[in-house]
Amino acid sequence: MTRGEHMDIGLHQILMKVQKPARYTGGEYNQIVKDRNTVSQRIALCFPDTYEIGMSNLGMRILYGVFNECPDIWCERVFAPWRDMREQMRGRGIPLYGLESGDPISTFDIIAFSIGYEMAYTTVLDMIDLAGLPVKACDRDDSMPLICAGGTVCYNAEPMADFIDLFFIGEGEKLDLEVFRLYDECRRKGMRKTEFLKLAAGIQGVYVPSLYRVSYDGAGAVTAVTPEEGAPAVVKKRIVEDFDRSYFPARTIVPSTEIVHDRVVLELFRGCIRGCRFCQAGYVYRPVRAKKPDTLIRQGIAALSDSGYEEITLSSLSTSDYRNLFSLCDGLLDWCEPNHVSLSLPSLRADNFSVDLMERVQKVRKSGLTFAPEAGTQRLRDVINKNVREEDLLNSCRIAFEGGWNTLKLYFMLGLPTETDEDVVAIAELAERVFQVWKKSAANRNRGLRLTVSTSLFVPKPHTPFQWNGQISSEEYLRRVALLKSSLRSRAIVYNWHEAETSLVEAVLARGDRRIGGVIEKVWRKSGGLDSWSEFFSLDNWLSSMDEEGLDPAFFANRDIPEDEVLPWSMITAGVTADYLRKERRTAMEGRITPDCRKQCTGCGVNRCFSEVGCDE
Repeated sequence: MTRGEHMDIGLHQILMKVQKPARYTGGEYNQIVKDRNTVSQRIALCFPDTYEIGMSNLGMRILYGVFNECPDIWCERVFAPWRDMREQMRGRGIPLYGLESGDPISTFDIIAFSIGYEMAYTTVLDMIDLAGLPVKACDRDDSMPLICAGGTVCYNAEPMADFIDLFFIGEGEKLDLEVFRLYDECRRKGMRKTEFLKLAAGIQGVYVPSLYRVSYDGAGAVTAVTPEEGAPAVVKKRIVEDFDRSYFPARTIVPSTEIVHDRVVLELFRGCIRGCRFCQAGYVYRPVRAKKPDTLIRQGIAALSDSGYEEITLSSLSTSDYRNLFSLCDGLLDWCEPNHVSLSLPSLRADNFSVDLMERVQKVRKSGLTFAPEAGTQRLRDVINKNVREEDLLNSCRIAFEGGWNTLKLYFMLGLPTETDEDVVAIAELAERVFQVWKKSAANRNRGLRLTVSTSLFVPKPHTPFQWNGQISSEEYLRRVALLKSSLRSRAIVYNWHEAETSLVEAVLARGDRRIGGVIEKVWRKSGGLDSWSEFFSLDNWLSSMDEEGLDPAFFANRDIPEDEVLPWSMITAGVTADYLRKERRTAMEGRITPDCRKQCTGCGVNRCFSEVGCDE
């Protein structure tokens, strides 16, 4: 069945019955279509969320371009259908298909998932099932596609170990292609999938869960992770060494319908110099590797010229830490201003926002500003190694208000290790001081101030110093939310908070072992996926499924893990040593900060793992 035959007829019959049918038709400007008869390998690049979310993901665009640069590979995009389309597809027997060809992905050689969020796990299962394939890896035979996954969450791959044949650990631009080439070679030689997986496990950055045996004690804690002969005891991530020469999708797909981030996204550097102790991305993406300003200017202008977008975003974990940010902005604005293209800079830090930077950001179009102090007191900011002082934040706010900004968002976390009620109330006090700064320095007070305070519940993540710290209970989080809400007295301050239920499940999945796979499957069968959307998330489904599997969510989410206990993800390393993470945790409990990587190398271990790459651009 191909798009030109029965599937096209079936699709036309249902597209008028669903929301946003352009999500499912393909045909966009710059999509890549190849002759299926001239390629040796077909890849389904799957994003376990809707088209609008997936097409906003820069990683998807990079991998799509990298794979399709290979003449013998045809990579197609696949996104999760919304519930209405899902029901229509199931009702009419239409399997999940590639957007470019309309061919069922069950006929492809490889299905590769890009997973950036734990709550997408049930959607991965739903997409495998929609493709007409068994969700468990052990039930798929050699005639079925190889199913792989990569992304930040795969640094703890265990919750999805039952469903995925092979995980990519690290950055996939070169790693993925190396695995694809090996798979093609093994298929041509008539080798079985199990033989291929044993060979693939020898490639740096490949984790094959079926080659590892996990042992538990009577309390349910992991006691050992034992690799089969030939599998590495520890899988080390892969990185792109020369980031300046890495692929950038200057000629990229222009969606036919509105997406979440409808703009050019320019990635300045990978990694982060800061070392915030709660931030998984800041640890697993080390070392810092940056592109040169001339490279970025050339790539940004090329992407804008080709796509016709009217906005370009400079993106990285901490954009304002880019050394050559001013010259980069000036170079881009020389082209953007006469072409009426706006320049936006998310991920700004409150300690290096300046008048010069402000003037560059607002030259074409002024948008709202967002700062993330994370905590209300200096004591707690030191615990998490945020390295932002209150005077830095207030000074940055003054600069912004004097420059005409009247929309500001402040992000905080509740439930951080060592947090007290005093820290919670201090968030309200800090917000009030920001409001007072606006009253004293606003360039135009007649417009009023829109000041939003947002909080989320701290989720302990693997490969961070706080991976051993338990999450506070949902009840305690809501108590702290109520305390903060009652402490905010100004009507000019709006308070938004993230629901505790989702964060509880996220913590279970983030720190879970492979026994959680049974829970994920049960929840998927009850809910049908899209658990990252509040419309479809049900805490009752997760709690009842945990109970049916004989597991306690508190064991995974709320328990402080002893530092000498074997962690479920101990067979995977991001380069940062466990001893360093333990040292950072102790430093946190003492309320001491660690300098950023530019000021002093603190010996995290990344330089030893990647000796050819420095920790700065």
